[in-house]
This record gives sequence, structure tokens and C-alpha cells, in this order.
Amino acid sequence: MAFIRSPMAEPQSADARSRRWVVILLASLLLHLLAFNWANGHIGMPSWRDETQTVITTALLTEPKKIIAPPSAGIAKPKLKPKPKRRHRAAPPPVQEAQSVPAPVVVEPTDILPEAAGDAVAADTPQTPPPEASIEPAPPANETQAAAPYKIDPPPSAELTYDVFALRDEQKWYGSGAFRWESAGGNYRVTGEASISLFFKITVLNFSSEGMINDTGIAPVLYSEKPWRKSLTNTHFQHEQRKISFSASEAVYPYKGGEQDRASVIWQLASIGRGDPGQFQPGAEMDVVVAGPRDADTWRIQVIGEEEIETPYGKLAAWHVVRTPRPESHDQKIDIWLASQREWYPVKVRYTYASGDFLDMALSSLTPLAH
Repeated sequence: MAFIRSPMAEPQSADARSRRWVVILLASLLLHLLAFNWANGHIGMPSWRDETQTVITTALLTEPKKIIAPPSAGIAKPKLKPKPKRRHRAAPPPVQEAQSVPAPVVVEPTDILPEAAGDAVAADTPQTPPPEASIEPAPPANETQAAAPYKIDPPPSAELTYDVFALRDEQKWYGSGAFRWESAGGNYRVTGEASISLFFKITVLNFSSEGMINDTGIAPVLYSEKPWRKSLTNTHFQHEQRKISFSASEAVYPYKGGEQDRASVIWQLASIGRGDPGQFQPGAEMDVVVAGPRDADTWRIQVIGEEEIETPYGKLAAWHVVRTPRPESHDQKIDIWLASQREWYPVKVRYTYASGDFLDMALSSLTPLAH
């Protein structure tokens, strides 16, 4: 028996399949709606990975200074409204009021480099101190009185060269140094340098001082110092404004006359010796305010006595004077030998640091300069 395929069977089968696909599509949409509702709207575009690196800057914090302000006179304290008394309840214990802490002082760490015959803490970039540091500091000790008058006779112009021997971190270094002293027409200028020799010459310090010569002797106007791999600093002696200021700090010191810088002080001592050798006696002391790159301090200079020393220039008789810093100070000790038979020129200078390291300069040649 043969089956005859009905021509209407094909369309009915296509309609059934269409309805089935519609049902599947509706079910799929329903499932997607349920998934979106479960995610609660937290579906978004994936973010790109942030390649930017986070830089963390650290700083050394020093304990802020406590400033105790004096009580203000004539200012009435505001009256506080009394708190209402609470019945049937014990008063709670008093709560200690938290003290307000001032903003900490941020100190930028600096790279400490080899010291030379100058201030070892000159920073590459002058630091701006906090508001508390802008207060004018008290003058150095013994500065309240004017410098004692000395008889002054500056030495003639000359160029002096030195052999340098230094001990640094238990290593010995050799090099050379120089002073160029010029005095004419009531003005002076002194320049100097110290260097060491490795495979080549390394200048560890350049400095200069210039100004006038008056009744108090050497009167600096500008002192400049440039240690190795450090920024140049300037110290200004403002005679008319009666103050000493610094490019490397905001400190200000009064100027009364007789103050020196780290370069001129040696030539001031030489001028005192030439003015009257009797002013140099064993045990004698001189107080001199000396300014460096960032501040000023009173140097107590003691006369040790006359000694005979060996130098590359020869054997010389010289007056030995020494500046010893205060025990709490980390500044250098300075020994100076002034040759009375050689115009009181500094024929030997030694800088000794708190660590025990030192830099020694001994005269090797002396050339007079004509003006």
C-alpha cells in the first residue's frame, strides 16, 4: 500500500518550527533580564590597566619646636555658658582637651660630600625654613659689645701656594692649595682654593672674600664659598643696614664692626700681628664674630705661642693660634701658624673635624705682588 504525501504537510511543519523558535527566543530574553537584575546594574566596560607608576616621596621629620607664647595683657577671656545641671546623674569625668600639634617641619635629606676648609653642610638648593625659623636669631655670644680695638697693619699683597695633605675616612690624600691676597687703596680681596690629586686634580673648595680696610681692620662686604659638587653660597655684610645676611638661609645677624668671614679672619689675625707684635702673647685670647655660609658664631682664638715649624718652603718661626669650637658644636678646629719674619703670612693652616679627619696646608712658595 502506497502512502501519498499530502501537499499541506510541509507548511504545517514550518509553522511549528517557527513557533518553537519564538518560544526559545522569548525564554532567552527572560533569562537575560533575570541575569541583568541579579547583577544589579554592576556590569560595565573593562578598564585598561593603569600603567602610571605611583611615586612615594619620603621625608625625614624632625620634632616640631614648641613655641610658648607670652600671655596677652588686656585681653578678656570669653565667658562660657554654664552647662545645665543634670539631675539624678553623676557628672562624667572631665575629658582632657587634645593639644593641637603644629605642622611638622619637613627636612629634605641632602647628600653629604667630603668636607674641606669650609662649612660642610652647604646644601645644593637653599632650603626654605618653616615660619618659626624666620624669627631673627639671637646674636652670637659676646656680640653685644663692639669688637675690641686692635692696631692694624695688613700684610702686603702676595700669592701663596701650599702642599696639601688630608686624612679622610682613614685614607690619605695629597694635593695643593693657594691664597691670593691683594690689598690696595683701602680695599682688599682674597681668593683661595684647596684641591686633591687622584688621577686628576679635584678642587674640593673655592672661596673668596672682598671688602674694605678701616679702623677695625679687615671689613668684609661679600664672602663666597663653593665646595666640591655643592652650590655657590654668598654671605653679605651690609654695613649701612647693620646686618649680616645669607643666600643659603634666612638667618640675620647684627653687624657692629669687626665681624669676619672664614677667609678674612686669617688675614685679620695677620694684620693684628703686623700692627703690634706685642698683641700676641702666650695665653692671650681674642673673640671674633665669624660668618660662614649659613650663620655666624663667636670664635674664641687663643694664642698658643711661638714655634719653629718645618714646611716645604723651609724652617720657619711662627706664632701658633688655635680656634677650638665649643664642646657641643660639630664645627672644625682650626690651627694657624703666622710667620712674624715673613710679613705674618699664614705659613701653615690645619682644619681638624669632629670625626678626627683633617686637612693640612703647608707653605711651599711665596710670591709678592706689585700694585
